[in-house]
Amino acid sequence: MSRPIILTFVRYYLPGYKSGGPVQTIANLVEALGDEFEFRIVTSDRDFLDVVPYPGITSDAWMSVRKAWVYYISPGRRRLFAWARLMRETPHDVLYLNSLFDPVYTLLPLLVRRLASSQMKPVVAAPRGELSSGALGLKRWKKGPFLAIAQIAGLYRKVLWHASTEDEAQVIRRQFGVAARVVTARNLPPMAGQRLKSCEAIDAPGPLRIVFLSRISRMKNLDYALRVLAKTCVRVQFDIWGTLEDSAYWKKCQDEIQALPENVAARYRGVADHSEVIKILAGYDLFFLPTRGENYGHVIAEAFSAGTPVLLSDQTPWRNLRREGVGWDLPLENGEATFLEAIEETFHKVRLEKVAWRQRVSDFARNHLNDPSLLEANRALFLHAVASKA
Repeated sequence: MSRPIILTFVRYYLPGYKSGGPVQTIANLVEALGDEFEFRIVTSDRDFLDVVPYPGITSDAWMSVRKAWVYYISPGRRRLFAWARLMRETPHDVLYLNSLFDPVYTLLPLLVRRLASSQMKPVVAAPRGELSSGALGLKRWKKGPFLAIAQIAGLYRKVLWHASTEDEAQVIRRQFGVAARVVTARNLPPMAGQRLKSCEAIDAPGPLRIVFLSRISRMKNLDYALRVLAKTCVRVQFDIWGTLEDSAYWKKCQDEIQALPENVAARYRGVADHSEVIKILAGYDLFFLPTRGENYGHVIAEAFSAGTPVLLSDQTPWRNLRREGVGWDLPLENGEATFLEAIEETFHKVRLEKVAWRQRVSDFARNHLNDPSLLEANRALFLHAVASKA
């Protein structure tokens, strides 16, 4: 019996890593379900902000990449008619879209589908956190009118929505109506179904080692982290890893860095290759991400896998972390004081119970990231889509 074919559109995919979570989300999904479903992935032939294609790939042709077939499309081919031909010539049972607003990798496939109504296939659309209050708050002047027009035009009619959390499912129903078809399937974590290996940081005396590892954008809220650190009295080495997505925002962060007191040293370390992320995170005492919103947060799961405690905003699916003894999830609106208290508590915990604390984080990762129900929920999502009618 042939495997159902999932024609997947996503702006960036392997070997890319500079754009953040969605790359790893799809890669983990393919690794886990690629023996049961045939994933055909249409994506850019170059990484985020790059001007040249990935080395070793062939643009505008299907290539075998791990358990998937990938079509790396060049910039000149990202047109409506090229999309129409690609979708017409590629057999598929389900169309899987991984953004709500992407004009090329979501809106064009939806438009092609509407124009070729006689060949419509079921569509699964994953907003990937784009409907969260934090995400909608950025460029609201553009996103609000677009959603209104899209709904009037019926662009998302008969779409099966893929929510990553129950909170996101509720947000989707508020936006598209209680009759919207929504299936909740949490993102699969790194190394799903495998035994996680704990990593221990190198024990070195000196300042508290804190890391920020994410895209340098307003959504990730680096400037908030810097303002928190500006108020601490403990010695801190703060390392920043990530793609410089927004140059104006990075200039603002650089101004915050220049204003840091002498007890806090901050430095930019560049873009972390995904294969090195867990190793990098293991070298720090705390992962600090006061994000405005995360649909999942693969880097958070990777911090847990590294045995590194986390300090997050409460705008992620990772909650009740203090109760679990693995970090904090704090509300941004309460101000920077609660984050500052967590920094100072970390300073003391690292000196008094560092090994036991890191072991607790590693145990948490094993218990939560190897949950077999996550795989079953994602499998059920695509089986439901295959069985449905467009």
